[in-house]
Amino acid sequence: MASTKNLSRFWEWGKKIICVGRNYAEHAKELKNTVPTEPVLFLKSPTAYVKEGAPAVIPFYSNNLHHEVELGVVIGKGGKDIPQALAMDHVGGYALCLDMTARDVQDKCKEKGLPWTLAKAFDTSCPVSDFIPKDKIQDPHNVKIWLKVNDSLRQEGSTSSMIFSIPFLISYISKIISLEEGDLILTGTPKGVASVQENDEMVAGIDDIISMTFKVEKHL
Repeated sequence: MASTKNLSRFWEWGKKIICVGRNYAEHAKELKNTVPTEPVLFLKSPTAYVKEGAPAVIPFYSNNLHHEVELGVVIGKGGKDIPQALAMDHVGGYALCLDMTARDVQDKCKEKGLPWTLAKAFDTSCPVSDFIPKDKIQDPHNVKIWLKVNDSLRQEGSTSSMIFSIPFLISYISKIISLEEGDLILTGTPKGVASVQENDEMVAGIDDIISMTFKVEKHL
C-alpha cells in the first residue's frame, strides 16, 4: 500500500534524525579528532527540527554553540540491510541542514566518555530547509554547501570531500537501525565550524538550489 504521507513535510512526521560525525577529514582535523575508518553515528530527537521563521535556540547549559552545515538525505522508502547498489533507490530527496552543537558540552562528554545527547539532540538543534526533490540534485556527491554568519562566510565545502558516500552510509546504517520513510540522515559538515551568539543571523545555502536563514536566540 502506497504511503499517504507528504514527504515534502518530512520534519512534521519523520521519526529519526541519524547523524554522521567526522565525515569530512578537514573538519575532523580542525577539532583534533582522528579521521574515522568507519562512520561515527549519533541521533537527534524529532523535536530538534526547526524551520525558517523560528530561531535556533542556545540551550541554557551551553556557552559555546557551534554551527555545522550539512547535506541531509531524506529517506523515501524504508528498509533493513540495504545493499549499497540499491541504496539510492531509498532516497526520496534532500534538505539543507544545520547540526547545531553545544561544543563546550560535547568536549566535556568526550572527556568523561559520555554520549553526546546533551550536545547534539536538544530542541532546535536541527534547522532544516524546505524539501529538495531528488531530481533537483543530479549528483549529491558534487554539491557545494556554505554558511554565513552575519554575512561573513564561515563554511564552504563540497560533498565530494565526504569520506563515506551516501550509498555506503545508507547501507551501513540500515544494518544497525532500520530506515523508515521520512527519516533524515545528516551526512557531515566541512571545516569552518565556529560559535554563534544571541541575535546572530545564519544563512546557509546550496548554490542555485536553496538557501535558508535562521536567527540565534538564548533559552529564556
